Amino acid sequence: MTTGSTDARPTTETAGSSEIPPAPERRGWTRWRWLRHEWTLAALGGLLLAVVLTWPTLRHPASTVPGDLGDPTLQAWQIAWAGHAVLTDPANLWNSNTFYPETYTYAYSDTLLGYAPLGMLGSGFEAALIHYNVAYVLVHALAFVGAYALSRQLGAGRWGGAVAGVAWAYSPWRLAHSGHLNILSSGGIALCLAMLARGHGWSLRHGYRPERRRPGWALAGWLVAAWQVSLGFGIGLPLVYFLLAAVLVAAAGYGWSSWRRRERPPFGRRLLLADLAGGLAFGAVTLLLGLVYLKVVDLNPQGRRTLDWTEMFSPPLMGFVTAPADSWLWGDAHAAARQQLSWPPEMALLPGMTLIGLGVAGLFVSVYRVRYRVALGLGVLGTVLLGLGATLGGDGDPGYLTLSKHLPGWDALRTPGRMMHWTSLLLAVLAAGLVTVFAESARRPEARRWPRILAPVALLVPLALVGLEGVNRTPHPVVPPPPAALRTAGEPVLVLPAGGTGDLLYMLWTTDGFPRVTNGLAGFEPVTQAQTRVATASFPDASSVAYLRGIGVRSVVALPDRAAGTPWEGIAARPVDGLGITREDLDGVLVYRL
Repeated sequence: MTTGSTDARPTTETAGSSEIPPAPERRGWTRWRWLRHEWTLAALGGLLLAVVLTWPTLRHPASTVPGDLGDPTLQAWQIAWAGHAVLTDPANLWNSNTFYPETYTYAYSDTLLGYAPLGMLGSGFEAALIHYNVAYVLVHALAFVGAYALSRQLGAGRWGGAVAGVAWAYSPWRLAHSGHLNILSSGGIALCLAMLARGHGWSLRHGYRPERRRPGWALAGWLVAAWQVSLGFGIGLPLVYFLLAAVLVAAAGYGWSSWRRRERPPFGRRLLLADLAGGLAFGAVTLLLGLVYLKVVDLNPQGRRTLDWTEMFSPPLMGFVTAPADSWLWGDAHAAARQQLSWPPEMALLPGMTLIGLGVAGLFVSVYRVRYRVALGLGVLGTVLLGLGATLGGDGDPGYLTLSKHLPGWDALRTPGRMMHWTSLLLAVLAAGLVTVFAESARRPEARRWPRILAPVALLVPLALVGLEGVNRTPHPVVPPPPAALRTAGEPVLVLPAGGTGDLLYMLWTTDGFPRVTNGLAGFEPVTQAQTRVATASFPDASSVAYLRGIGVRSVVALPDRAAGTPWEGIAARPVDGLGITREDLDGVLVYRL
């Protein structure tokens, strides 16, 4: 994806000439030359940086999770279920083992389906936690590599790409989503754009260069985009519409160039076929996933999001310069500002003070062409305005709510602040263009000696600053392991107390064998969940036992130590005589067999 030219390989076509074979040592070094290739170093550097800047995620990966015991436990289950279902029963992928007896339950939230290969490696509770923690580190590494690759392809140098990669992957606003792996998983956005730009021979620095077309990269870009969408529509849907708009703009620009020059610019049949094949694959994945989610809404009309959600999560303008509490550098300093936000986790949207400064300066000094810098600046402004949601102009129309009313699926994107993915990426690209100017000026032959010597040290400053703003103080709580009693209960199972975030923990516990359970928690609640909680509030008694038998439940597992303050407080003292059921106490956990 580099923008430099490729040197032609030397040949030995002269009559009588012969090529001296390389020495064994040199031949061996050539064979392993890929180890010092730019992209190998970028990938390894990205992995090392991810381990350091997400620490202590990998200190105890089999027992802790970053953030809290809410969504991370759900998403650890999601990755494990995807791997389990694909290996054992792909036809029932969408009918997960939770929310029994409902169907299409795996699509009750962003599925993270693209991580299914990770979920195939091992099984059980500890494996599920390890999968999640490894994925948490890898998404940061991929975000770095994606932004680095995109900046390099668009014309930035290595220093600029490094600053862009760190600034985007570790923007302070991401720390508010330490418990939202589906939101952090945005590296595929930058990577697919880099591949598509590479495949089409296009950059912000040089424009369209037909001789640099690479159909294979274009195809790979579409496939990466499809994988990104498979992680969920929460951040995947804006990518879908962006790529659709980019195709229309590119087609219009190509037609305009053909008309203005009276000759058709070279494009190529192979590139066209790559775009068609990749675009069809991308469209098929998007359509199939969209149909699944539409099926879920048809079965659960109460799951349809209204614009009231969008209005509730719309941030004020000050949110764009406010850091989340998990920011080591800015968390305490911005505490007072966060108190003025009605929902800080979705409204503390600081992309980084350093990134803002570099991005603004990059509008005026850059290696990119002026018209492209203007376009990037307008993109930053436009995404900020969209990110304001309903607070823009008082109602967000025109703005984010306009898209919610007219673009299919956009109304389900209830959190406008997540447009910060695009705002911070555009700022990172601008910053890369600025840093590249200074890096290249120091390498010019006419540059004086000391500027050339001190340039690397000076260029470390912006890199260090964007890295410093990404340092976290994210908590890593210990996840309670599943009780042994759960493995002895015949499925389908109801775990009590039911409801609330405890159901997320129960979902994770089921990764030991994936027994069917009635428990579950997602972005909405199916009608049967509330019915079951009401019907079993007095369990065990005749009516609750009859209800559970009626829906097919065979066992109830009660956790008395978690029941305080719930309808099931004191359940251990409730008699079972005359109900036709048995009760067994296994290390303080009650197992009722119906």
